[in-house]
Amino acid sequence: MVLQPPRSGTSRYIRPNFTWVNKIAGLLNRFMYHPDSDVQELLRNGQLGYSAYRRTGLTHHHPQRSFKGYTVIAPQGGDSAYALDMGGRIVHRWRFPDLRPFYARILANGNLAILGVETKFAPSGPRLPGAELPADLKERVRGFGGNASVLREVDWNGETVWEHNNETIHHDFVRLPNGNTVIVEWVDIPKEIERQVRGGQRTRTRKRPPMAGDEIYEIDPVGKEVWRAKVWELHDPRLDPICPLEPRNEWSHLNALDVNADGDVLFSCRNNSRVGIINRTSGELTWSYGQPETFHQHNATWLENGNVQIFDNGMHRLGMPRSRIIEGNPATNEIVWEYTASPDIQFFSGHISGAQRLSNGNTLVCEGAPGRLFETTKDREIVWEWLNPIVETVRGDPSTSIFRAHRYGPDHPAFADRALEPRRYMELNRLHGLGGPGFRGSRFGG
Repeated sequence: MVLQPPRSGTSRYIRPNFTWVNKIAGLLNRFMYHPDSDVQELLRNGQLGYSAYRRTGLTHHHPQRSFKGYTVIAPQGGDSAYALDMGGRIVHRWRFPDLRPFYARILANGNLAILGVETKFAPSGPRLPGAELPADLKERVRGFGGNASVLREVDWNGETVWEHNNETIHHDFVRLPNGNTVIVEWVDIPKEIERQVRGGQRTRTRKRPPMAGDEIYEIDPVGKEVWRAKVWELHDPRLDPICPLEPRNEWSHLNALDVNADGDVLFSCRNNSRVGIINRTSGELTWSYGQPETFHQHNATWLENGNVQIFDNGMHRLGMPRSRIIEGNPATNEIVWEYTASPDIQFFSGHISGAQRLSNGNTLVCEGAPGRLFETTKDREIVWEWLNPIVETVRGDPSTSIFRAHRYGPDHPAFADRALEPRRYMELNRLHGLGGPGFRGSRFGG
């Protein structure tokens, strides 16, 4: 921040001495944007791939055009979920000493649902290329992305009110209006099916364990299973091949679930780049979409108009990799809206990521790999942007990644009638350079 006098010709201008102003600005920049010493050391060593002096936290806000509320995130590798105000500052924290959160969202009753892996199951070392996979499914999936072992519902103070344990669940879940919960889990698919599945990188090992597939199941509040769909039976081994650049450990790698008012289940699978709709009553696949339109996509969601929104990661796309958000009509397969960057290669996340359509028509985007969140209008104007300064460790490597983010209005049961002030987390905000001295600005300001 260097202040300059106006150009010549400006009337009633008295040239001041800017030396002391620039000194103060320099101190403020150091206070607000410099990470703590441990993070600086990681950055200096080049382990995060960007400058230790880049600006993080809130980088842009257009208050007149943004959707006001609180943004909930669970940075990968940490032990916490956070609520951020519109100034990008932490105003609430849920902490989980016994698990590593993967994904968090607020439920309709105001509680937080957290999907994560318990620390006793969490892998600590890096993935080793070519390492032999365990034969036991529960042990094997601990090395898969998005793995979890518990889905937990907690109140505002972090007290557990409901929990479901399963060492093979992963990625996503949906709480239904009747209190039931829809979850996805890995299963071993039959060998005769595995042999028919095309694609993927084949290995010569004789001890290769079974290929993993996905099944979606629904449980009631006491944990009784009431419905199940075997996704591996709905896919065609010939027409839904694994990407040739992916291993054959998994066929589909289901990474997103959503359920509409009719009970139809929308899902997204990364490894074979497929999005589908399952009719709840018949169990049949009523819509299939994907490559060559989407590549390793995430976060397929229903919109109120019946269309489907997808984060198309663009990983392994022909040409330069680039991501985009698309809204499609499943009745016609027509793309009716699309967000891309300009130039398009400046927006890319090879994995994770998501997008939420907000009630004012804007879209909150989570560019997951670098941990960048931004809100865009229908006209593709970015009206809010936040870069994650919270550095955690994933399999021994530093990370600022976020699987997905959600924003909730101030009238949501989780936040209504609560005085949420960043001052309550002043030291935590200062540690991560979120906000300046005194945390000036309202909770819905910038």
